[in-house]
Amino acid sequence: MRLFFDARYIRTDFHDGISRYSADLAAAVFAQAPERGVDVVFLIWDERQRMLLPDGARVLKIHAPTALREPLTALILNRHKPDVVFSPMQTMGTVGRRFSLVLTLHDMIYYRHRTPPRDLPAFVRLGWRLFHLSYAPQRLTLNAADVIATVSKTSKRQFAQVRLTKRPVVVVPDAPQQLRTLLPEGVQTIGGARNLVYMGSFMPYKNVETLIRGMARLPGRTLHLLSRITPARRAELETLIPAGAEVVFHGGVTDAEYARLLADRAVLVTMSLDEGYGLPIAEALAMGVPAVVSDLEIFHEVAGPGALYVDAEDPAGFATAVAALDDASARGAIVAAGADHIAQFSWPRSAETLLDVVTKLGASRR
Repeated sequence: MRLFFDARYIRTDFHDGISRYSADLAAAVFAQAPERGVDVVFLIWDERQRMLLPDGARVLKIHAPTALREPLTALILNRHKPDVVFSPMQTMGTVGRRFSLVLTLHDMIYYRHRTPPRDLPAFVRLGWRLFHLSYAPQRLTLNAADVIATVSKTSKRQFAQVRLTKRPVVVVPDAPQQLRTLLPEGVQTIGGARNLVYMGSFMPYKNVETLIRGMARLPGRTLHLLSRITPARRAELETLIPAGAEVVFHGGVTDAEYARLLADRAVLVTMSLDEGYGLPIAEALAMGVPAVVSDLEIFHEVAGPGALYVDAEDPAGFATAVAALDDASARGAIVAAGADHIAQFSWPRSAETLLDVVTKLGASRR
C-alpha cells in the first residue's frame, strides 16, 4: 500500500509547531511503515527538505503549499496513484481526488485569534482571515477528506461542539522533543525554581503581562523570555517590569540553549489566556522540569499532575505557585507525576495511531 506523507510544511530555517510535528511524525512513520506493509513517499517542494527527512526516504517534489496551484493538488497527485495521502494541515486541494485522504486540523485557536503567521504571503494572510470568519469554509474543507486527524482530545471535543466535520476524527497527539539529548555531556537537570522560563510568542492572548507583573513578588529569581520579539512589543512589556525584578529578553534561542536554560533550576511558565496545545510544557515535563501554567483545559491534558494551575489574570497567584516549588519534596512529587504523565505522548505511539488509520483506509479501497 502506498502512502504519500505531505512533508512540505517542514521548515529549513527553524521549526515552528507544524514543522516540528511534520518532521517528527514523518520520522516515526518511516520507521514503522515497512513492518505495516506501507510504502511511504514524502511530498516536498524545496530540495532542502530532503535533508530533514530520514535517510533513504523517497520523495516527490511538487509545488509549495502556499502556491496558487494548491487547490489542484489532488489532480496532480492522482497521476502518481497513491492509495492514501496524509497532510499535517487541512489546506490541500481535494478536487477530483482518486485516493483516500487524511487531513489535519490541529486546533481552533485561529477562530478565536485570527491573526495569521507573519511569514505567509500577503494574499495567503488575507485568505486566512476570510477563511476563519465562519465555520462554513472549514466544514467544506474537512468534509472533503475521509478522516480528520488532530493533536489532542481537547481539540476533538471542540470540533464536535461546533459540528465542524461529519468525518471521523482521530487523535494523533503531538509529542515533546527530548531536549535533554541536546545538553552537553555530563550536564544534568538541576532542580529548583530560580529561573522562570517562557517559550512562546508575545501575542496579546499569550498574556506575558501576568508573568512580568508577578515578578514583583519573586525577588531573587529571573524571568527568561526566550522567543523573538519586535522592538515595539519589547518596549511595551519593558514598561511593566517591576522595580528590582530581573527579566531577560533573549530574542530567540537555539534548541540547545533552550535545553540548557531548562536544566538550570528552572520552572516552565505560561499564563496564556488561550492555547491550541502547549508543546513547551510537554518538553519541560519530559526533561524533568515542573510547570506553572494557566488553568486551561488543554494544559490539563498536556501536563496532568506535572504542573500547578493558576488563574491567568492573577499575578499574585502565579508568584505563590512558583514559590511553592522551592519545597524540594513538593517539587519532586510534581516532577515525578509529570514524567509519568508525559510518557504517554511519544512519536512512535502517534505514528502507530496514524498507520492504523492509513492501513484501514488502504484496505477499504481494495
